[in-house]
Parts: sequence; C-alpha cells; structure tokens
Amino acid sequence: MAAVALAVVALGAAAGAAYAGNVNIVRKGEPPAKYPPNTHYYKTIQAAVNASTAGDYVLIEPGVYYEAVKVTSAQSGIWIRGMSRNTVIVDGQNKAGNGIEILKANDVWVENLTVRNFDTGPTCPVEECGNEIWWNGGAHSGKVGAHGWYGSYLTAYDTGLNGGYGIFTNNETEGSWDSIYASGFNDSGMYLGACQECKARITRATMENNSLGYSGSNSGGSLAIEWSLFRHNSSGVLPNSETFDEPPPQDGECGRKNIENPNPTPTITSTRIPRCTVIRYNLITENNNSTVPVNESTQGAAFGNGVILPGDYADLIEKNIISNNEKTGVFGVEYPFPFPPVAGTVFFQLAGNKISRNVFLNNGYKGGVYTGDITLVSGANEIFLGTESESKNNCVSGNVLTAATFPAKIQGTWGCQNETTPNPGGGLPAYEYIGAAAEEAAVLRKPTPQPAPAPQQSMPNPCQGVPKNPLCP
Repeated sequence: MAAVALAVVALGAAAGAAYAGNVNIVRKGEPPAKYPPNTHYYKTIQAAVNASTAGDYVLIEPGVYYEAVKVTSAQSGIWIRGMSRNTVIVDGQNKAGNGIEILKANDVWVENLTVRNFDTGPTCPVEECGNEIWWNGGAHSGKVGAHGWYGSYLTAYDTGLNGGYGIFTNNETEGSWDSIYASGFNDSGMYLGACQECKARITRATMENNSLGYSGSNSGGSLAIEWSLFRHNSSGVLPNSETFDEPPPQDGECGRKNIENPNPTPTITSTRIPRCTVIRYNLITENNNSTVPVNESTQGAAFGNGVILPGDYADLIEKNIISNNEKTGVFGVEYPFPFPPVAGTVFFQLAGNKISRNVFLNNGYKGGVYTGDITLVSGANEIFLGTESESKNNCVSGNVLTAATFPAKIQGTWGCQNETTPNPGGGLPAYEYIGAAAEEAAVLRKPTPQPAPAPQQSMPNPCQGVPKNPLCP
C-alpha cells in the first residue's frame, strides 16, 4: 500500500507541474479590483466547477453555500478545496439531493470543507440521493467507470434522520481518503463499493454515530483501512459480499484474475495465502448505538458489533484495538444473500480470513453463546442446500483475548499455525441467534437525530500546490 500512496502523491505533483492551471475562486461578495490573469471569481461553487478543466483549482472562501454541486468528466483532474474545513459549508437544508457528486470523472480531489444535511427523499431513485460527497463511477452498472478519487480533511454529517451516506465511492479504482469525519447517517459514514481491485487507502478517518461506520460491498484487492476510529456507531466496520453493487464477492486476495466477471463463491484452499485487503491499526470501540438513524437495509441489523464479516474472503484483520462492543468484537458469518434464501440467493462463504495480533477488551459483555471477542459461523449451505459449506481456512492467531470465542479455543484448531482449518460450524442455532438479535434490535432501536460534530482539524496549508492568487500570495 505504500506504493499506492506514493503513486497518489506523485500523480498530484505531476498534474500540478504539467499545467500551472487557473484558480477559480468562489466568493459570496464582490471580487477585488485587481487580480492576476490566471484567477477568476464566481459566486457559486457550481459555476466555478463548470469553468474548470484539468489542473485547475476551485478555491472556496468561508461561507455557507446552499447548493448541490455536480462534477462531470469534463472536469476530470481538478481540485475542489475549501479555505477552511469548518467554515466552508455546503448545506442541503435536510432536503432531498446530493451534496458534491463527482460523476464518472477521473482524478478529482475534494478537500478541506464540510457538507451536511443532503437527504434521501421520495423524489429520488433508490440510493441516488442522501450522499454528502460522492465519487460515482456508475452506480449499479457492474463496471468500473472512473479512476482517481481523492478526499482529505472532509467533514460530512446529518442532523436529521434521512442522511444516507457521508463519504461515498463506488465503481471506481485508485483513490484515498485521509483525515475524514462522518456522523449521523442511516446507512454508513463512509462507503466504498463495487471495486474488485480497489487500489485504495483510507487513513485517519473518524466515524461515529452512524448506523455503520464503514461499509464496503464487493470492494477488495489492494485496500487498506488504517489508523482510524470507529466509535458509537450501531456497528463499526462491515466489508461484505452481496448481489447489489456488483460484481460480487468481497475478496481480499492479492492479484485476483478475472476481475470483471469474478466467481462469487471462490474456493480458498489454504490459510497461507497472500491477503491485500487489510484492516489494521484502528480503534473500534463502543459500537452499541441504538439511537442512530436507520433505513430499510439497516433497521433490522443487530447493533453492538465491532467488525462484521458477512460472506468475506481473504481479509486481514490485524493490530487493532477492539473494545466494549456489547455483542462481538469480530463476527464472521457465511452469508446467504438475500436472506432468508429464495430463488437466486448466492451462498457467500466465509473463507480465508485472518484475524491476528489484535487486542480485544470487554466485548460481548451481555453474554450469550455467540457473543464475545471473536465469533465465526457457518452452516447455511448445510441448512438450505444440503451440501457441505466451504467456509474454511479462516485463521485466528496471536490475539489478546479477554472474553469468549466461538468456536471455543479458537486459536487452536483455527490457529494460523495450521495450513488448513475446517468450517467453524454453528449451524441452525447460530442462524436462529442472528434472527433473534435482529428482532431484538428492531424493538430496542430508537432512531434519533444525532448532534452536529465539534470542529475538526483543518488542512494545515490550503495554499499548498496552488498557483499564486489573491488567496495564496
């Protein structure tokens, strides 16, 4: 992943060096009497974006901007940057719409600003509204439609009940988020989906008071989530396989072939495989929030889990602190989707994942057979299809454990010292527990608007890399 990060930096430097670019400044008031020829003034962000082409900067002066912004392929290669993270605010006023949408545009940076209160609504197609900052490479197309998505020093929040996603990328590759914050969303604070080979890195994210802190459907390959905080969500981190945001599955194997049309239920033959999807160096704590907003997808999901792995393949969960989650620290499950199974259900297995060198503290404190630090469950194939499950070769080693695991003594039979490991089991009782936990959650949830966040750290130097202009002399 270091190579990916260096490539991102090099790309930004190369783009800036190749073309000095125009500076399109957004100001509510009148422009100064004199300014250099490379500088232009606009009163709306959208007007400045429309005037920009590759290498240009859109610099936004402090203020509240009541507008939705769309970036198209004609603006590939631009920077959109606020001059102050906490006082450059794009405000949706809790109406249906998207805040900043980057539609099939390559190499677009969004930095150092806040987007809030863009909601879902009856006038929008499903999932087409309620996204605060959205790099959209072609939702529901099943194909990667853009590359190069970069965000840093971003705040996204919603103080109502209808915000869907905070910071969102789908159907794109090659990107990064750094120093981002999201709260108050009824789906997830940040979402990365529909990239079998994502080539992405997420660092220094803070996700709190969301239904899910991170969600990632069918996103895998080279992908790292590091040095981040997930707290006070309903559940913290949830990479997953499902038949939406195709193609499935979520697969962390390195160097996968046939990316465009992958096998949705690959076979993992050993615990000793290279894994490139990595979740590490994070604090995942107190994800028990039953008051967060929910939508149709999340309202029936159990709360109280640090990391959930539904039908995941070959992910590496290592060197995290996972604490004070009332049900489980890590819950992995063989996952029929949709569930309960119907014609067309795909039985995603839980295979080849590695959970190592984490510190688990005070998880599963309310007790129960399938609660505790680590729970791995299989058996859907046996129950519904009458065939043996292939949820094999998951391994668990070197963790500090302070609560129960399922299976018991999980670092023995399922330890990474073993070249192969069996299905973890659980069968019908485990799936009955999952159903009961969902029913309990539906009763106990009390969706409530979440508070606006405190100010977040702003970009140290918003003029970095920008051609000389009145804001950056």
